[in-house]
Amino acid sequence: MARATADVVIIGGGIMGMSIAHQVARRSTLDIVVLEKGAGLGEGSTGASSAITRQRYSRVENIRLARDANHVFGNWAEFTELPSPRAVYHQVGCLWMMSPDPAVVADDCHRLRAEGVDAVVLDRTELTERFPSLSACMRPLDLSGEMPHECSDGDAFLLEQDSGYFDATGALEDVAEAARTRSVDVRMGRRVVAVRVHGGRASGVELDDGSRIDAGLIVNAAGPWCNEVNRMAGLDLSWDLVPTRVQVIYRDLPVEVPAPIPVVGDATTGIYFRPESGGRQLLLGSVLEVDEQEQVDPDDYRTSADRSWIDTKIHALHHRIPGLPHRGDVRGLAGVYTVNRQDVHPVIGTTPLDGFAVANGFSGHGFKESPMVGSMMAQWITRERASFDTDVPMSFYAIDRTPIQLEDHNVLA
Repeated sequence: MARATADVVIIGGGIMGMSIAHQVARRSTLDIVVLEKGAGLGEGSTGASSAITRQRYSRVENIRLARDANHVFGNWAEFTELPSPRAVYHQVGCLWMMSPDPAVVADDCHRLRAEGVDAVVLDRTELTERFPSLSACMRPLDLSGEMPHECSDGDAFLLEQDSGYFDATGALEDVAEAARTRSVDVRMGRRVVAVRVHGGRASGVELDDGSRIDAGLIVNAAGPWCNEVNRMAGLDLSWDLVPTRVQVIYRDLPVEVPAPIPVVGDATTGIYFRPESGGRQLLLGSVLEVDEQEQVDPDDYRTSADRSWIDTKIHALHHRIPGLPHRGDVRGLAGVYTVNRQDVHPVIGTTPLDGFAVANGFSGHGFKESPMVGSMMAQWITRERASFDTDVPMSFYAIDRTPIQLEDHNVLA
């Protein structure tokens, strides 16, 4: 069996694993190997990410993590040190249409502004002036079509002016290039088949080609395949980390629909959407917990969206953009990410097995948090700080924490 050594082996070459590798390499000379089972970058959850950079969360720690990552996205060339990065940050704003109560909206705005987020409250006139294509209705819509609907405009709407969306695949390719520039060994098409344990600590991995890598630290960043890797290490983390099929729609956006359109989170219909393809399309998904319940094998699931799901969500979109013509190409796709069913927050950091750490269960938050998860992990691994670091403690996401108490267990929590 061929044998090699490394200081750090990272299992999973998606945005999370690659961000950890890049952040460790930025501040150390450690020998780092990233093992990705796919033939190309972005074949897992990253390639299917909506890559929205919103900062509104239930917990202040998540607000700060997203805020710090948002600063990275806005300074991407400086962060990656690439002369011509592929990914582009689209700061179109993120509009929250979540509550008809102006007091609730004002409180949300205050929480965000207290953490340095550029948030403002729009009244219905300001909403129409800034985003003329959007309806101001805040009366819940019965998507079954059984109940008649009469629109009732809201009075207050929360806008994150410094949010938007990023290019997920481009960002992954950029971080991979930045990591390779710092001598990180990225190996594609390499599936881990065993985690070696010796003397009560993880000591290395075995690969499907029969080779072996001995390592001082193994990091499981395998996304929806994380449970398989944890089982190889003999670990039961007592967290219900579920590979979950999630669906999105790409819908043509005719030129007669007035611009601009921000990222929109809409509680009245349970959808979110954002511009795509330079404003020629909309990307549409769900914010409902019920739409995050389909547990799947991440190696075997249907990658096209369900026709009934598409029809329901398109109906919701037409309610929010009433001038949207009933024509144009509609495509539905499905991807998979890992939902932590206990509290929809990730588990990050050390485990009961020495030499084995995890970054698992991001529940749809992973892309936007990835630069700062890399920062937290790298600060722990190297004991060094670098520019663009976060001060959010990794212990908030520790595997031995008590589940975080939340009202809702969905992608917006």
